Amino acid sequence: MGAGVMPKAAGSRSRGRRRKAAPMSEINVTPFVDVMLVLLIIFMVAAPLLTVGVPVELPRTAAGALPGEQEEPLSITLTADGRLLVQTTEIAPAELLARLSAIAAERESETIYLRADAEVPYARVAEVMGALNAGGFTRIGFVTDTDGPRMDGSGN
Repeated sequence: MGAGVMPKAAGSRSRGRRRKAAPMSEINVTPFVDVMLVLLIIFMVAAPLLTVGVPVELPRTAAGALPGEQEEPLSITLTADGRLLVQTTEIAPAELLARLSAIAAERESETIYLRADAEVPYARVAEVMGALNAGGFTRIGFVTDTDGPRMDGSGN
């Protein structure tokens, strides 16, 4: 991406005098495009690896995504078969509150994401939300799939 020098057009008024070269005003974008394509491929390969690897059938809603944060997001997962996971580590429901209190003491953010299978009863989700709040997490985000049914009747 450098600038070159082009001589002035033949037949200009400066005959006999030394001609000054005008700067070339074209930009070579090929290296820029090459770098952008390499970065695109890297992000396309790396993006699927950044998700939590517990298979859960999430409910569909019309809600959008939350803005990103600096810290790695912390997630709690409730599976259809009743298992409870912190990130990818399965824990007993009795030790959830103690584990959450210890994690909250180490983290700056009070945000936690709750991933619950669509088949989990609402009462169970509410119990876990109460434990999250008691453990020190005041900002609870529900993880859902997009393009679900809307309250106005549109959508799936």
